[in-house]
Amino acid sequence: MRSTRMMLALTAGTALVLTGCGRDDGGSGTDAAPETGEEISTEDVAGEIDVWAMGAEGEKLPDLAEQFEDAHDGVTVNVTAIPWDSAHDKFTTSITAGTTPDVAMVGTTWMGEFAGLDALDPAPGSIDSSAFFEGAQETAVVDGTAYGVPWYVETRLVYYRTDIAEEAGYTEVPTDWEGFRQMAADMQEKGGAEWGISLQPGGVGSWQTVLPLAWTNGAEIAGEDAYQFDTPEVAEAVEYYQSFFTDGIANPSPPEGQTEADFTSGDVPMFISGPWMRGIVEDMGGEGFAEQYDVAPIPVPEGGTSSSFVGGSNLAVFQQTDNRDTAWAFVEWLTEPETQVTWFEETANLPSVQSAWEDDALASDEKLTAFGTQLETAQAPPSFPTWEEVVTSFDTEMEKVAKAEADPQEALDAVQAQAESIGTGQ
Repeated sequence: MRSTRMMLALTAGTALVLTGCGRDDGGSGTDAAPETGEEISTEDVAGEIDVWAMGAEGEKLPDLAEQFEDAHDGVTVNVTAIPWDSAHDKFTTSITAGTTPDVAMVGTTWMGEFAGLDALDPAPGSIDSSAFFEGAQETAVVDGTAYGVPWYVETRLVYYRTDIAEEAGYTEVPTDWEGFRQMAADMQEKGGAEWGISLQPGGVGSWQTVLPLAWTNGAEIAGEDAYQFDTPEVAEAVEYYQSFFTDGIANPSPPEGQTEADFTSGDVPMFISGPWMRGIVEDMGGEGFAEQYDVAPIPVPEGGTSSSFVGGSNLAVFQQTDNRDTAWAFVEWLTEPETQVTWFEETANLPSVQSAWEDDALASDEKLTAFGTQLETAQAPPSFPTWEEVVTSFDTEMEKVAKAEADPQEALDAVQAQAESIGTGQ
């Protein structure tokens, strides 16, 4: 399932631990374009390049690569499919041994680690960074330099049962925090659902549920050289998240693997997830179920802006490549709008290039365009090399918040202390 592949992309492996810098209270955003590498020549590219890609993408990429070979006489693209669960270790081993591929699909949260190991080649300026969704492009930027490009993207929306919502008196999802929580409670009390919404009660990957709430509240998770989890904006978001469990709206101990079944049965009429869940719930729900649910943006507090987590995978070229021009030419071709649409039609992976969404294959699908709209404001975690290790502490503390009613501020203070002990790795 796509959800499993994506989670592994985000959590596999342990990031390199290095000594960090001091606390910075400033924001991490910047309007400056990222630094880029030396230009390339895409004329008369030739020779062989080795490409690594994971999961289903690795299995399907060879067919797409043939089109690049057909357009460039003398080019051979050798694609190796790698299982997600062994990919991180295979990359780090190859970096140490000097046996990296020319091009690779790289999980977004691995970029900081691999760039920190001086393994990645800065992207050439000929690839227009403004063509991509901003949040996705930021996942490829480490310490101000672009070390790759977004290949495909995903983000999370609220899935909700329209029939149960109507039974509870709602024809649309409230966009504000309080209205949204009340809708979840009403779907439980008036719509006959067992629980109002399914939220991950801490544990691995729960930051992908909690941080979007913080982002909608204006939180900055990191400055230029420090983590900052213990701010009022994050605390308010964690308090809001916790309220679903303390008020009995969300199950603090949900049965594993039941989200889809509970949604189609109506026992839990709302959850937050990515576009891959559409096919799963529609197959499980059977004929006509597509008309019984819809998707909505992440709710916001008063004065906030809806935001969500941006995931997916990037494309990167390794510094040890012997065929840099051809490697980057292949990457550039994979991010052309026409190629992105073809890849979507083959894999259902959402394009990272915004103009590709104008194609009828995507624009004609209202639920899909809702994901595209959310991608315009979706955000990624900081690209610090130590992110994977630091976020483990966050997930652990969120489990205490959801299941043991731990104080949100105390939980975040513990995360911050751990983050400062580990450092950013820069």
